[in-house]
Amino acid sequence: MASDHASQGLPSGMDPSMLDEYASQSKLLQEFFKIPSIGKAWVFNSKNENTSRAMVSIGQSDLLANKKRNFLLNSHISKSASKSVNFQWSPFPIEMNGVSAVVPSPSGEKLLLVRNAEDDSPTKLEIWGPCQLENEIHIAQSIHGSLYTDGWFEGISWNQEETLIAYVAEEPPQPKPEFNDSGYRKEASSQKDCKSWKGQGDWEDDWGETYSKKRIPVLFVANISSCEVRAVKGITRSLSVGQVIWAPSSSYSLVFVAWSDDNGFQETPRKLGIKYCYNRPCALYAAPDPFKEDAVKQSTDSNKGDTTAIVKLTAELSSAFFPRFSPDGKYLVFISAKSAVDSGAHNATNSMHKIDWPADGKVEGSFSVDDVVPIIASPQLGCFPGIYCSSLLRFPWLSDGRTMILSSYWGSKEAILSVNVASGEVSRISPQDSDYSWNVLALDNNNILAVSSSLVTPPQMYYGFVASQIDKSCSCHWDWQGIPSPFPKLSDKVSALLVNHKFSVLKIPISNASDKLPDGAKLPIEAIFVSCKDSASSKT
Repeated sequence: MASDHASQGLPSGMDPSMLDEYASQSKLLQEFFKIPSIGKAWVFNSKNENTSRAMVSIGQSDLLANKKRNFLLNSHISKSASKSVNFQWSPFPIEMNGVSAVVPSPSGEKLLLVRNAEDDSPTKLEIWGPCQLENEIHIAQSIHGSLYTDGWFEGISWNQEETLIAYVAEEPPQPKPEFNDSGYRKEASSQKDCKSWKGQGDWEDDWGETYSKKRIPVLFVANISSCEVRAVKGITRSLSVGQVIWAPSSSYSLVFVAWSDDNGFQETPRKLGIKYCYNRPCALYAAPDPFKEDAVKQSTDSNKGDTTAIVKLTAELSSAFFPRFSPDGKYLVFISAKSAVDSGAHNATNSMHKIDWPADGKVEGSFSVDDVVPIIASPQLGCFPGIYCSSLLRFPWLSDGRTMILSSYWGSKEAILSVNVASGEVSRISPQDSDYSWNVLALDNNNILAVSSSLVTPPQMYYGFVASQIDKSCSCHWDWQGIPSPFPKLSDKVSALLVNHKFSVLKIPISNASDKLPDGAKLPIEAIFVSCKDSASSKT
């Protein structure tokens, strides 16, 4: 039989009766992969408070090319006094071919497109204005490699004047030793006189997982007028930097996160992965803008000469990331995974903290850190379980300047939260009776553009209105209006399969829980169960 299959050109284990089924399943798989995914979104305000513009990043998998294609879709937003909203989508999306990142400027008047290096080609930063390409910066591999655009180390940030862009990129390739038949080839000897081969040099650990073979992340600043790129000085190679933002009115203009190579869990001098391991110690640092030489503080070292001083802002805290300044510049708010760092757990409840930023802009030494949302060690059933935040909007603030909007895991799903950084009050503002996951995409003044989905439904966008005036306790009711989808209608077969499935959130009790366990560990475990609808439920 096997030889018969081979003679017919069939794979091992298949017979001719299976060909139609394989073809049908392959066609169905392609139909599912055509369903677009919604990535980031941006909302740009206009002079008319009743209108604004939205730009949504869309992803779609290309099975045949084995890659993901990315698109941008624009929409005009019209708001009425009755708190209804109308989205007028552009008829066609624009494919971002070869674009690694899209970053609008604070005003929305400029747009940065990042085209990362391929092979030995330079990295390109394109600065777009209204209807034209304003500037293009070509950055050779000798300056730096590809920009980090992964969402964790990524830190592409415009300054408020929209003249400079800070970002994180791979350090330039390091020189490797060369050898010949007599041993190491010294720099003074001619390569023509002897054959040589390049060694790999010292082995260097990388951050593993999705960062395998990527070089150390280093901080750079680009001047979009002169097209000059400068590295931020004073950061040693033992620090991996990321998540850079611009600070208001300070000689130390840049605030960023840094992870040290030699302070892993239990002082293990290895990186051991980072993207899914929140137990990696990190801290916030401040550094001067390399284009403002007069603001650079110098410290003299007899061995190294003059080096730029950087300041560690959170010396007393084992973890600090996702820094965000309040709109008035008075607070630096950030998330901490100190619970995971101190315990060694891959992930644990996060906390939120803030630093009073000096009005005179003088940054000297570490700051006093205040709690905004503490670690919730033992949550009550049905109550706020603590912050589990894997991303944060670049500008997460409502117009009151103290209310931050973020997405956080709540049991088996994501929910949208509002946090008052002045009082520490936390509210769940996505529908509490929903078993769907909700994720904030962008803010439109005091309104929210969000996406909701489940395991058996495609993503659906919603627009959230606050139904009552935000008060000091940050407690208010939100109304959510569904936005008509700009995406094509699903095929009949895909729709039929999705409609024929249901899901439920099961609460599995902990049996024979030890008295030594904390109360939070005795709560039921949530599990999502997906099944076909039975005939009885389909009739009802």
